[in-house]
Amino acid sequence: MAIVKPFKGLRPPQKIAANLACLPYDVMNRKEAARMAQGKPESLLHVTRSEIDCSQQTDIHSQEVYDKSVQNFKLFQENGWLVQDQEAHYYIYAQTMDKRTQYGIVGAASIDDYLNGIIKKHELTRSEKEEDRMVHVRINNANIEPVFFTYPNVKEIDQIVESIISEQKPAYDFTSKDGFGHHFWVIKDADTNRRIEELFATKVPATYVADGHHRTAAAALVGKEKRQQNPNHSGQEDYNFFLAVHFPESQLKIIDYNRVVKDLNGLSNDAFMSKLTQRFEVSPASKDIIKPNELHEFSMYLDGKWHKLNAKPGTYDDKDPIGVLDVTILSNLVLNEILGITDLRTDNRIDFVGGIRGLDELQKRVDSGEMKVAFAMYPVSMQQLINIADTGNIMPPKTTWFEPKLRSGLVIHKL
Repeated sequence: MAIVKPFKGLRPPQKIAANLACLPYDVMNRKEAARMAQGKPESLLHVTRSEIDCSQQTDIHSQEVYDKSVQNFKLFQENGWLVQDQEAHYYIYAQTMDKRTQYGIVGAASIDDYLNGIIKKHELTRSEKEEDRMVHVRINNANIEPVFFTYPNVKEIDQIVESIISEQKPAYDFTSKDGFGHHFWVIKDADTNRRIEELFATKVPATYVADGHHRTAAAALVGKEKRQQNPNHSGQEDYNFFLAVHFPESQLKIIDYNRVVKDLNGLSNDAFMSKLTQRFEVSPASKDIIKPNELHEFSMYLDGKWHKLNAKPGTYDDKDPIGVLDVTILSNLVLNEILGITDLRTDNRIDFVGGIRGLDELQKRVDSGEMKVAFAMYPVSMQQLINIADTGNIMPPKTTWFEPKLRSGLVIHKL
């Protein structure tokens, strides 16, 4: 069963919470981070993307950048921009997008659960990205940014959340520039905190990494390091836990994660279309954007036109948790077999576009001449994600896109 504990959060005063909160470090580049933090000395980007306070020539993985992060994190606390709670709490973090709100329990997840497989993952991690975040956790001695988890619904937890949000005023309540609402409550009642801990320990057999695999791995590995360095290790130290927001599975929605490709692997448009028809039913061309409406249905933009593609029966295996995925079908039948793209992680002929940008972004990338063809897919379901994690399988790269992204800085977990 899952171990999720309350903790003494480090949080901003209400009046600066909206300015301090920022997007996760890995959804922007250096220039975008600098622009987002411009005119906001209290933006947490000065800690999570501290290269914005160094010269443009500074390597983002240099010691200078890491040292700047530590300096800024210390300054934030000295300035009273981040203040330590005196008691351990759970917190509720809710996000609103398109008039739909999802409510997460913010708690300290156990590194033992990660190491023992109670926290289940569906993506591979890259060691160089893990190491970057490990350095960041290690030098700041804190989980600065939360990870995004999901868990099977527990009715009593839902009822507790409903009771708190209906009776208690949120500590923070603001709308970010992208139009998403962010709402945050502190669960102050000791009995309620104890009950939530009991419910996770008795009703939640596993939790699942939805977004933030590298941050999760980094937090667990730093915690493991600290255990080995502490001769008096007891298992109750803060480094045995890391910051996570746990959303019930039924409230989450995965959006599409699409592909654009630079060339047709030497094929003419006609030859490429001819090969596609061997594996797909291809609809007549349309100038209007076509959006996939069901599993195994794709849309493709090529030469100024959209096509609907339906994978032919027998070209996929609905009984295989990986084979049933549309990203697998597209990878096997088109990207690999026709276009010669065998490694999605390293091939520079392919790029990935989150569905939050809309299908017109795919059209724009092709019409600009930067890319030759674009493919849109029906999104993976939460049940597919859970099935894959439960069976110990790994999704292909760039399969899931969750929105809204968690804002960093509403609460921090010190080690």
